[in-house]
Amino acid sequence: MIPIAKPMIGQEEIDAVVSIMKSGSLAQGPKVKEFEEKVASFCGAKFGIAVNSGTAALHASLNAAGIKAGDEVITTPFTFAASSNCIIMQGARPILADIEEDTFNIDAKKIELAFTKKTKGIIPIDLYGQAYDADAVADFAEQHGLHVVEDACQAIGASYRGRMCGTLGELGTFSFYATKNIITAEGGMIMTDNADYAELCRRFRHHGQSEKTRYEYHELGYNYRMTDIAAAIGIAQLKHLPEWRNFRLSRDKVVETLRAKGVGCGIYYPKPLHMHPFYMSMGYKPGMFPNAELASKEVVSLPVHPSLSQEDLNAIVAAFEEMSS
Repeated sequence: MIPIAKPMIGQEEIDAVVSIMKSGSLAQGPKVKEFEEKVASFCGAKFGIAVNSGTAALHASLNAAGIKAGDEVITTPFTFAASSNCIIMQGARPILADIEEDTFNIDAKKIELAFTKKTKGIIPIDLYGQAYDADAVADFAEQHGLHVVEDACQAIGASYRGRMCGTLGELGTFSFYATKNIITAEGGMIMTDNADYAELCRRFRHHGQSEKTRYEYHELGYNYRMTDIAAAIGIAQLKHLPEWRNFRLSRDKVVETLRAKGVGCGIYYPKPLHMHPFYMSMGYKPGMFPNAELASKEVVSLPVHPSLSQEDLNAIVAAFEEMSS
């Protein structure tokens, strides 16, 4: 069986973790700072703020952007729940706009239909590593004075018209979960060019404390810090990203046949958010976002990890060739 996801852990990562363990500096420290600087440099952002998950990155970003109770934030129903849950965590309401049929990303034309006087932000998502239509979203946001927080959790290393994903909004977020392009086991990071946002995110991850004034609490914050252990893994992983991101895999609908041939696959995502009981209780109903519903019925996710061998790839191609013959 070819696994649908498999983290690439080599001797360099193992040695990095052992080194941190021996150093005795396990919590957020110099390795986190180094990882932040390297990711920001890779993406062309001024600031990187490491946290302990992609969810934490989204939550901190929304807080920095000033999203609060009573606000509305537009996002897509075809995504992992964290994208909308973080809006709710700020006391705001997620407003769903349908996706483009060909990209599975938020349809900029549908954002206007979801816009109200309560709308304060947009969370567009670079689904499956493919950038959303950043220019169209930015134009609408600028016209209406909205914040854009980019969910690039699946898209580190991808780009849009010469700009790196993670830098397409005021704030951008990455996840380094074990199934992502590069991993730290758990972890995330925020990208921004705004120094004030960067400071707010740093305080938010550390119980409202500034790194300049310990034990002085400026506002409510959380324990969202990344450890030096995780950062050491991330630094080693980041070196390999340019070679790993060259993989390009296709999709097909015949899950049963693929699995029978030993090809791991899954359905990401089997049901849009607006069709789950929790979001239906907010007034969403089936049929409201037909493209997201269509995608949920058609999408098949194939193995995407960088450790796929040529033999694995040949087996996947052969399975598709047999199905199409």
